[in-house]
Amino acid sequence: MPKEYLTVTEISGPLLLVEKITGVTYGELAEIELANREIRRGRVLEVNGDKALLQIFEGTSGIDLRGSRVRFSGHGIEIGLSEDMLGRTFDGLGNPKDKGPNIIPEIKMDINGNPINPYARNFPNEFIQTGISSIDAMNTLVRGQKLPIFSGSGLPHAKIAAQIARQAKVRGKDEKFAVVFGAMGITFEEADYFISDFNRTGAIERTVLFINLANDPVIERIATPRVVLTTAEYLAFEKDMHVLVILTDMTNYCEALREISAARKEVPGRRGYPVYLYTDLATIYARAGRIQGKKGSITQIPILTMPEDDKTHPVPDLTGYITEGQIMLSRALHRRNVFPPIDVLPSLSRLKQKGIGKDKTREDHADISNQLFAAYARGKEAKELAIILGEASLTETDKLYSNFADEFEHKFVSQGDHDNRSIEGSLDIGWDLLKAFPHSELKRVKPHQIEKYMRKK
Repeated sequence: MPKEYLTVTEISGPLLLVEKITGVTYGELAEIELANREIRRGRVLEVNGDKALLQIFEGTSGIDLRGSRVRFSGHGIEIGLSEDMLGRTFDGLGNPKDKGPNIIPEIKMDINGNPINPYARNFPNEFIQTGISSIDAMNTLVRGQKLPIFSGSGLPHAKIAAQIARQAKVRGKDEKFAVVFGAMGITFEEADYFISDFNRTGAIERTVLFINLANDPVIERIATPRVVLTTAEYLAFEKDMHVLVILTDMTNYCEALREISAARKEVPGRRGYPVYLYTDLATIYARAGRIQGKKGSITQIPILTMPEDDKTHPVPDLTGYITEGQIMLSRALHRRNVFPPIDVLPSLSRLKQKGIGKDKTREDHADISNQLFAAYARGKEAKELAIILGEASLTETDKLYSNFADEFEHKFVSQGDHDNRSIEGSLDIGWDLLKAFPHSELKRVKPHQIEKYMRKK
């Protein structure tokens, strides 16, 4: 029988202070029983001697200092896990949200997980096909990688996330593949879009969907990515599945972290975010990867919106240090009706070379990718030069590159949100675009590749 405490001494915003406690630990769950018998839940944020600071899930409005009883559970937030979760929709704490039955758990796990010994990690080296050319061909996603998408307000990152969740697969192998999708601080309309899209396309059958709405408790938002990753770890390392984790929007998560930090009166860091933001994000991102002796894997695609499209903002800035690259969305491409508006030049996949080539994608992948990068970059330079000096200043070769940049954006980068391209199809589109150049300009591909792949057209 858990001990009851009647020693609530202070309430500040969503926080509640309990004194004269014993044996309480950080992260422990608690129940607060109000004088009218209403039960609210809380989580220990700090323990100092015989005092415990609690964050109340449902808020502290209406809590009376003298009439409230606090009971500590003796454990942190746990989630019951089962393969039956596939095809289901839950709230940010793992409670069913789709009017289906409660999950009968096979196992219960603490959402904070266990750290992975770096020595036990396997290096990511297998290609994951998303069906999106500008990712697959230019900034390849590799199994076990963490590759974030940097977006901005109003850009279609939700459509891209749904498309990746529908289309992502490991090619050529009959292996169990699942998607664990976590949405944090989103609107009801966005939640309805994800749920209806997954159900309509059938993607829900291999997906576990966690939804935390903007009006849900802040403490739930902080728990959501950890609930998502705990579910992914169960499917990957207990059920031998290859799991793709999509987290959107990490900026909403960081805002929740800042709100709690301010309520605790902590000394703020950059732009008011807590000084431990880097460490906190690392505890989330580092839960991706492959482990020696385990068949499953976890690949992460966190999505974040950059306030005012500022990539030096603390959230994208720190995320870039922790993860292995980034996919950048461009507002300029979006205005030109290019979907997905992925700007391939500032985008980067640091593990790309480990997941492409013969027996993984195609033997010409690395070379044609480099050629397309080089041609597109020169084409962008030619277009900027034309803006400054006029088109008359361009040489015939410059005009070729300028036209290529337009064709590249509208035929290679742009595709429908239900256009699921194979990697071979994406590379063939690239070769088709390169036919505009004389062979003397194709210095990054080999002559036998030109002969083999251009002749196919």
